[in-house]
Amino acid sequence: QVQLVESGGGLVQPGGSLRLSCTASGLNLADYAVTWFRHAPGKEREGVSSISMTGTNTKYADSVKGRFTISRDNAKATVHLQMNDLKPEDTAIYYCAAYSTLPTMTPPFTNEGRYDYWGKGTLVTVSS
Repeated sequence: QVQLVESGGGLVQPGGSLRLSCTASGLNLADYAVTWFRHAPGKEREGVSSISMTGTNTKYADSVKGRFTISRDNAKATVHLQMNDLKPEDTAIYYCAAYSTLPTMTPPFTNEGRYDYWGKGTLVTVSS
């Protein structure tokens, strides 16, 4: 059975940092592009950042550019999301999703139904 598992969420004060990780069982995450999504209360789920299978190409939502960094370690089949200068509006459940595509392509933030696998999410709360 395929499972994506997110970890690293928690409670952090504004201006703080967290590092989320996405790992997988039942598949080699290194064979997929990955996107981090988030779902905040009262809002629609939105794409935050994507990384290609090779790690050479990345994409960010405007709201997180300059604060978040996506990376991957294919030897460990893990994708990370380093989140710095966190703001209360970053509070959300963060999900990673795997997308089968060409090695250097970053998946779209739209067309969520096209994603092959999803994790169950990790909660990030930014509050003083």
